[in-house]
Amino acid sequence: MRTIRQAGSAELVEKKSRFLCVLQRVDSESRAREFVARCRKEHPDARHHCYAYVVGDHAEVQKSNDDGEPSGTAGMPILRVLHRNELTNTVAVVVRYFGGVLLGSGGLIRAYGTATGRALEEVGLARREPARVVSVAVDHSTAGRLDNELRATGYEPSDTRYGSFVEFDVPVAEPDIGAFEHWLTETAGGDARVSRGNRIFVEVAE
Repeated sequence: MRTIRQAGSAELVEKKSRFLCVLQRVDSESRAREFVARCRKEHPDARHHCYAYVVGDHAEVQKSNDDGEPSGTAGMPILRVLHRNELTNTVAVVVRYFGGVLLGSGGLIRAYGTATGRALEEVGLARREPARVVSVAVDHSTAGRLDNELRATGYEPSDTRYGSFVEFDVPVAEPDIGAFEHWLTETAGGDARVSRGNRIFVEVAE
């Protein structure tokens, strides 16, 4: 699955109607609904606030809404674009300012889909890959050097704890865990204590 790299927007003008697509990353359906409500408040003069969202590690939650447009001409085209790009944890709201010219069902479907596609091009996409949080505990005398080595090789710790030992939580893509643990053994001289934690998802820019 993928998600958007950042929030953003893009617009399309079709026969005097303005279609503004606004994208946001979300981690729950309630956050998606909050974003839709915020868009309504920020664009109170718009005729329609059509939307679609996909949420969950496996895209479990999906919804679309035509908000007064003819059935199937707005929310579903937005959702299809999200599906086509294999997106999750993403909400798209297309705000339409009516220009006085009717577009017909085909024209609406193209406009809503095109506006969403343009916005996705603006914000960029990131792949979501399964990973594990690998916890690495070392002596204080080794911690500074290991911290530098981790960051230099792209293994950015997500958390660091100081106690009897220094513990680094490092997200590692699942296919790379074996190689990472071997690298740790060589880098820390066998002094690192390693444990595998929760399964998460990490994002890789495309």
